[in-house]
Amino acid sequence: MRVRFLDHALQRIAERGASEHEVISTIESGERFPAKFGRTGFRSNFPFHGEWLGRTYAAKQIEAIAVNDVDDTSWVVITVVVRYY
Repeated sequence: MRVRFLDHALQRIAERGASEHEVISTIESGERFPAKFGRTGFRSNFPFHGEWLGRTYAAKQIEAIAVNDVDDTSWVVITVVVRYY
């Protein structure tokens, strides 16, 4: 499966503390759920054990919102949300 990223998604990955590898892993093996406007969401939890914005967290959750590409064999990631716990 191929995964492509819109520029917007790459910007969100950088500013929210995720990595492209984590997002790809989320799409390949994460929980799938329906998102707005016919899009598909993917969700996975990752160990973090670090500091983000001055607070320490043990885990982070990655959500990737994507659409199927025209060939139906790849995903185009539109945006990425990261939550820290």
